[in-house]
Amino acid sequence: MRHECGQQVDDYVWVGYDGSEIICTRPRLFYNSQLGKAGDKLRTQLEETSDLDISLMLWGVGNHGGGPSRKDIRDINGIIACQKNWTILHSTPEAYFQDLKQRKGELPRWVKDLNPWAVGCYTSMIRIKQGYRALENTLLMVEKMASAAAAQELMPYPGDQFKAAEEDLLWTAFHDVLPGSSTPPVERHALQKIGHGMELLSRIRAQAFFCLASGQPKAKANTFPVFVYNPHPWEIETTVVAEFNLPDIIFCPDTFWIPSLLHKGKKLPIQAERPDSNMPMDWRKRVCFRAKLAPGIVNRFDVTLTRKSKRPVFKNREKDGVIHFRGKNIDWAINVRSGLIEHLRVNGRDILRKGAFKALVMHDTSDPWGMTTDRFDTIVGRFRILSHTKSAEVSGISAKRLKPIRVIEDGPVRTVVEALYGYNDSFLILTWKLPKEGTEVELNARVLWNEKDKMLKLSVPTLLQNAAYIGDVAYGRDVLPATGREVVAQKWSAVVSEHDDLVLTIVNDGTYASSFTKGQMRITLLRCPAYVAHPWKDWATVPDNMFRPRIDQGERLFSFWMNAGPVDERMCAVARQAQIHNEKPMAQWFSPSGCGTRPKPFALLSNRNVQITTIKQAENGKGWIIRLFEPTGRRQKTQLRILAGKSIRKTVTLQPFEIKTLKIDTTFRSVVETNLMEETG
Repeated sequence: MRHECGQQVDDYVWVGYDGSEIICTRPRLFYNSQLGKAGDKLRTQLEETSDLDISLMLWGVGNHGGGPSRKDIRDINGIIACQKNWTILHSTPEAYFQDLKQRKGELPRWVKDLNPWAVGCYTSMIRIKQGYRALENTLLMVEKMASAAAAQELMPYPGDQFKAAEEDLLWTAFHDVLPGSSTPPVERHALQKIGHGMELLSRIRAQAFFCLASGQPKAKANTFPVFVYNPHPWEIETTVVAEFNLPDIIFCPDTFWIPSLLHKGKKLPIQAERPDSNMPMDWRKRVCFRAKLAPGIVNRFDVTLTRKSKRPVFKNREKDGVIHFRGKNIDWAINVRSGLIEHLRVNGRDILRKGAFKALVMHDTSDPWGMTTDRFDTIVGRFRILSHTKSAEVSGISAKRLKPIRVIEDGPVRTVVEALYGYNDSFLILTWKLPKEGTEVELNARVLWNEKDKMLKLSVPTLLQNAAYIGDVAYGRDVLPATGREVVAQKWSAVVSEHDDLVLTIVNDGTYASSFTKGQMRITLLRCPAYVAHPWKDWATVPDNMFRPRIDQGERLFSFWMNAGPVDERMCAVARQAQIHNEKPMAQWFSPSGCGTRPKPFALLSNRNVQITTIKQAENGKGWIIRLFEPTGRRQKTQLRILAGKSIRKTVTLQPFEIKTLKIDTTFRSVVETNLMEETG
């Protein structure tokens, strides 16, 4: 890190988005030492830190040091004995920071992000990054579900299983694992860890779900109940997708069942879509509907079916080389010759430049860290729309020809358009899900990747003027560089134009890297460097006499949700929508027994701009922990209502980006504020 004056700074105070502070240090020299060379490093440390009153040196063999040798200890002790100008101590980080704390007021304050380095690590081994995000979100959601069930004595709280899943998550976050800069065995082991954690949580989730669905009446004849649990503390409106089986196999090629949905006496739009199964009969049904979900409970939707003589046929909507879609709130078009988006209009306002969502192939290297650059901006090619013959081949169908862009689903809820592209021996399938009502567009990308030392980016050129680029970071948001440099964000990023009073937001469920310049966002999907190929002086990063595997070869999947609107409205909504897409409501079809009583929500909030990030049992097993977060950058007030156990109401005020941890005792109806370690006082 460099101070704003350009001088190197070793010790500083890092100021968080909510104003909280952490004392930090960045050792001036490298974080380890070669075997028997610790004495040489100490001499260099004394020379290069003569301007400091106190400094920290890490030494020892290994990653981040720590492995001493007898020679190293003898050499260091010899220098200590001879050194008259310095007091040199074998010490600990805790002791060093205790000394720093005494002169905290003299330290420079750093209120920005730290300098980026190894920007390739924002993308390398995307499966680990996506798996980490999925495990993290599932842990948070399932803790909420299990807490709601356990607080109402419907199931024991599975604390040991949560701890095991959390350990899987923390192991995956380790140095060189989550960054994707490790060996193939480590990659396999990380995916195994993620899978283990997900399996533990899936069992808890199923148990909690059926506990929270107790008290539901039996299904009426010829109805298929779909239950959806909303883990969030406020009502949400979302698209629900669920699958169920018909009572028996119907071996009849001229039969298709059309779904209908009546909820609380109101008919809701619903449509049938292709299920995951490829069985040739109409037996497995997938339904899609738009619904409002009450907070913190299982919501019920009863689906009925009407028999028709044949499956619906969708109009392709193609006219003059363009497939054009108009919903109530959006207007979207794709050019079938180029495969690029002609326009996207939201509530009548143009958002994108013509030719958007071009899949760009960028120059890259075999280095998974990306140590020698801060950007990937040299275009070496792009994916182009496939021929009719190649589309059929890539799609794996029996027909010889298939239009590369076509409507594959259509109904009262949404229209789905599929487009196929190719580059060398790699292929890309983009699936657009366009709502009949509302402004949120979903995009799924399936990449069949077989490149080496290249990067894949999706280009999103906007029409927004004088736009800033803003991204979600851990418990905050940041203005990101608009220079084309590779940047990192969490669950969402946004192109923000105060000039136009217009914002384009894109939410993701496991993609971290992008770049932005001149109104154009480029979302980084994939890299394909070699495993642990470390650039070192003039040495070749990989052997040139044998096959060396590359990272992320094969099939990879991505999902995005786009929305646009006025600045205040969109920037208040995006964090909430990102949480909803990352902690998705759980949808499940089953036939209830009719037994039991309906549980209550655990906790509700009156203010939709405040999030509950965590509901879990306290670490000491006494009471419950609720963690609130203010994600909009504005002071917020909300009423927290605890309904599980004895009812509790508490008004809570949060400063911009503040995290507030509350300990709840539902027996004595008490609410006590704690720190993140659950300590009071």
